[in-house]
Amino acid sequence: MDYVRLGNTGLQVSPIIIGCMSFGDPARGAHPWTLDEDASRPLIRQAIEAGINTFDTANVYSDGSSEEIVGRALTEFGRREELVIATKVHGRMHDGPNGAGLSRKAILTEIDASLRRLRTDYVDLYQIHRWDPQTPIEETMGALHDVVKAGKARYVGASSMNAWQFSKAHYLARMAGLTTFVSMQNHYNLLNREEEREMLPLCADLGVGVIPWSPLARGKLTRAWEAETTRSQTDEFGKTLYRPGDQAIVEQVAQIAEERGVARARVALAWVAGKPVVTAPIIGATRPEHIDDAVAALDLELTDEECLRLDSAYEPHEPAGF
Repeated sequence: MDYVRLGNTGLQVSPIIIGCMSFGDPARGAHPWTLDEDASRPLIRQAIEAGINTFDTANVYSDGSSEEIVGRALTEFGRREELVIATKVHGRMHDGPNGAGLSRKAILTEIDASLRRLRTDYVDLYQIHRWDPQTPIEETMGALHDVVKAGKARYVGASSMNAWQFSKAHYLARMAGLTTFVSMQNHYNLLNREEEREMLPLCADLGVGVIPWSPLARGKLTRAWEAETTRSQTDEFGKTLYRPGDQAIVEQVAQIAEERGVARARVALAWVAGKPVVTAPIIGATRPEHIDDAVAALDLELTDEECLRLDSAYEPHEPAGF
């Protein structure tokens, strides 16, 4: 496994990141398709043995049980000094006031709760899960800075938002001498490329690492268009992300995969990973072959003609995932 630097930092991450939304108690939270602890642990171990050192979760995934499962498994299977653990803050964790958002109170409360669940003294990357319009960004950036200075996080990052919001947060922090974001976790794949308009050029200019979520479009790029899974049937958020016209791209992925004699996932991941601005795509894994295909995709180089076939079928979308 050849490791890559996250943006302009010296932090070395694997070129594939394991997204841990798939790991969690199905009885907790809104994701009945998640894997329980017994089913999750072999996949986490497989990823580590394959050389993947970077794991991304969030406090809100399965009501905190994702962090619990990941924390226990990484403690047993990995070496903390080699692992890169990322988590996120923003979503609602309890009813009543201050149970969600990016206020100073919420951030300082939730980082401690995440560390307890993850069984670690610090996370390597602490990310705001979304933009919080109810909290001044000055307050959020100041709180994140204090988290870093307290040794509870090594770096801070952000997830899906408008480019102007990310730029505002970055330059405000820089002017105030606060810790700036080193990464952007955004929605980017063959079916939705709207981030190419503003966010990706901004990240390239700032030297910010890009770690896209859903590079396989919730699995739609890996199977026949009409095929359904338990997740696709119950994932209400996922149903808002793609549209019927995207089928043409899925069919191109299938044709190229057949010509190459490889799984469709490898083609779709190779396209994302091959973009110079992308540091490492985040993949969800519920079966061993998901990890095998992700690792194998790193060695698949698409030709210019294949990329043209994939790119030419794209139609502009409304931004999705914010």
